[in-house]
Amino acid sequence: MRRFNRLILFSLFVALFSGIVGNAQTAVAPPSNADVEELKQTVRDLALRVSALEAESQKQRTVGTTEMASLRPAVLTSAPAADIRRSVETVSSSGAAPVPVTVTANPQTPAAQSSPAAAILPTELPGGATLNYMFDGYYGYDFDHPIGRVLYLRAYDVLSNAFSVNQADVVFALDPDVANGRRYGVRVDLQFGQATSTLQGNPANEARPDIYRNIFQAYGTYVVPLGKGLTVDFGKWSSSLGIEGNYTKDQVNYSRSFFFNYLPFYQAGLRTSFKVNDKLALNYWVVNGTNQTEPNNSFKDELFGFTAQPTKKILWNFNYYLGQDHPDSQPATNCTAPVQPGLCLQAINPAPDGKIHIFDSYVTWNATPKLTFSLEGDYVIERQWAHAEPGESSAPSHVDGGAAYARYQLTPKMALGGRTEYLSDRGGLFSGTTQALKEFTGTYEYKFGEGFLTRVEYRRDWSNVPYFLTNKPGVLSADQPTLTVGMVWWVGGKQGAW
Repeated sequence: MRRFNRLILFSLFVALFSGIVGNAQTAVAPPSNADVEELKQTVRDLALRVSALEAESQKQRTVGTTEMASLRPAVLTSAPAADIRRSVETVSSSGAAPVPVTVTANPQTPAAQSSPAAAILPTELPGGATLNYMFDGYYGYDFDHPIGRVLYLRAYDVLSNAFSVNQADVVFALDPDVANGRRYGVRVDLQFGQATSTLQGNPANEARPDIYRNIFQAYGTYVVPLGKGLTVDFGKWSSSLGIEGNYTKDQVNYSRSFFFNYLPFYQAGLRTSFKVNDKLALNYWVVNGTNQTEPNNSFKDELFGFTAQPTKKILWNFNYYLGQDHPDSQPATNCTAPVQPGLCLQAINPAPDGKIHIFDSYVTWNATPKLTFSLEGDYVIERQWAHAEPGESSAPSHVDGGAAYARYQLTPKMALGGRTEYLSDRGGLFSGTTQALKEFTGTYEYKFGEGFLTRVEYRRDWSNVPYFLTNKPGVLSADQPTLTVGMVWWVGGKQGAW
């Protein structure tokens, strides 16, 4: 623009000079002083106009640069480079036309303050905390038409021929950020729906399950500056025994395995993880018990384990858990002192003191960017009495077996998942009946968009003895074939698995 203005000015000078020369040739008399002054004034006016045009052009460029700069912080804060790359790769690999992407701005920016969605459903809070929301529902159908539409040995998909709310969750998360000077964090997960009753609904584990029923997780974190970092959690958290977790969006299949249903869902106490190096972390817990926010005896359970990542494609967990889950008291009605409901108890004498030992290991191998394999193995042994007295049985009960998983990402929106499992239940520790249980699950997943997916799943459970309900009273079946359609919606500022 500046070069263009200079060319205009130069052309004007040339034209004026040519006119003067032409006039001089026509009229031999030299120009008068008035003509010279008039020419000077004309040149000044042209110079002022060119300067004004140049200033206006510069102003427009400055305003455009400022507006672009004001947009960058919101976009970069809300969409990390990795997320942007994934969006580009998704469009490129699918061959589809680019789809407009809605970016939720940081609540601290003017864009977020003016956004109705951010005002109605906040996902990011000042200081780095996030709010996250999820709804998980399903329709399941059992081809055996069981009485009462009840599915046996299912953790979450417990009803047949019913539209069901599996779970609705609200998660508050403030993760430690050591790089920026914050060593502490806090996490609270509130949960409602059928899954809530499975996770915290058994009075055999706790005398007062209703108090904590909707609090799936609640713990504080501090990273101690020891070596490469010692992470300490205190409170109630989701158990890492077993490869599967609570949130459906982060699993291979919609339904959960037998071992997820059997192994502890949560623990309460103190959890530590010491990072030895970038490939190894050592884990130690001391907790109230398995699935016990409040203990039912005075013994404190412990876990010893490690998490190893020998290569970028392989992640391996190993855990040994030692516990004693037999109660040493039971509800009573003869308490005279005022106490909270559920705290009137009387001693069990003698109280069983047998231990439970859990050996749990699982490994995941990302064979290719689209193909993942996982393998889990478990061995559990429990006794009623550590040292049996005459007339008391000390025969142990065993649960052992494992599960294998595979997942293949067909397209950015479609994936296939599979699971096969074997569980030997000797002594009925899991199912109440001595039996060998097997299951196969095949899952088709379609992701409509970020935060919305559906899974269509066929599953068949079977046993070596008649065990599962049918539509005939007193008649049991050796298998349980089901078809399930699950739908999951979620939104939040927390990246990755919840």
